[in-house]
Amino acid sequence: MYKILVQIFCLVPFIVYSQSNTTKEYSILFYNIENLFDCRHDTLKNDSEFLEGGYKNWSSYRMYHKLNGISKVIHASNGWNPPVLIGLCEVENSFVLKQLIYQTGLKNSNYKYIHYESPDRRGIDVALVFKKNEFIPIRSFPIGVSDSSSNFLTRDALYVKGIIHRTDTVHVFVNHWPSKRGGALASEHKRERVAQLISAKVDSIQKLNVKSKVIVMGDFNAEYSAPSIQKLINTNNLESVLKSKDIKQRRIAGSHKYQGHWSLIDHILISKHWINSAILHHKIVDLPFLLEDDLTYSGVKPKRTYAGPNYHGGVSDHLPVILSVKCKKEGEQ
Repeated sequence: MYKILVQIFCLVPFIVYSQSNTTKEYSILFYNIENLFDCRHDTLKNDSEFLEGGYKNWSSYRMYHKLNGISKVIHASNGWNPPVLIGLCEVENSFVLKQLIYQTGLKNSNYKYIHYESPDRRGIDVALVFKKNEFIPIRSFPIGVSDSSSNFLTRDALYVKGIIHRTDTVHVFVNHWPSKRGGALASEHKRERVAQLISAKVDSIQKLNVKSKVIVMGDFNAEYSAPSIQKLINTNNLESVLKSKDIKQRRIAGSHKYQGHWSLIDHILISKHWINSAILHHKIVDLPFLLEDDLTYSGVKPKRTYAGPNYHGGVSDHLPVILSVKCKKEGEQ
């Protein structure tokens, strides 16, 4: 009995040491998937252009072609280690999300989703897809950012609190901010309003625990230097590992291209203190099948699903962004 006890106590330091030095690695992806609609009419939504026989001649075949393209992106975005968390925007409803995770190459990847309907006139929402064996949701709810007083209806943001890799509690915000319709400067006040609302939610979390791990990701329709983004970053001690100035000379100099100009408007922002406690790699996912030659302005551009009313067959007019997180071992610099 004495020998058995000695052996057990000798093993304890080894077990503790092994656990404390286990390196956790995972990735977070955000992707604007450009109008992922089903083919059925919803009387509460302005979805008539995405119906069979509608303005864009949308069809089940085209929908599933797009869904399979999205699943291919997710699988290929991080080598052999698909993302644990995937923020999506421009999703019509739960039906298309179910088709994505159960009827494509993702069907054996243990993904689930969180989604709420929002008041956006076209019916496009945000969603969080997650690996159920690596992320345990605790709480979730939509964050209304519409302004009923001015009849401004837009997509809600999404908040999800959960435990990743059974150890880290994270607070995730998925966003799709108002577009630049009417001009970037003229519409900036709409994005600043949304930034203020999201900032208040983040602030309430940080007041309870200043070391909270916060992820704010989305299509912000604004570059890093925009007042709306800076307001969110400076108020809540958030940061992006990838900034527009870091990639401006590259062949792929953003996540979206408009009239020959690349812009990085899709972001993954995290708590600043997190940057010092992990090894982070943030990049634009520029897989070859997501791109095509830009015959008008030179170079390449994202191969989108539609160019106006014309079916183009691509996945999206945006490129995804991904953040890989490797937690440092004790004592690692």
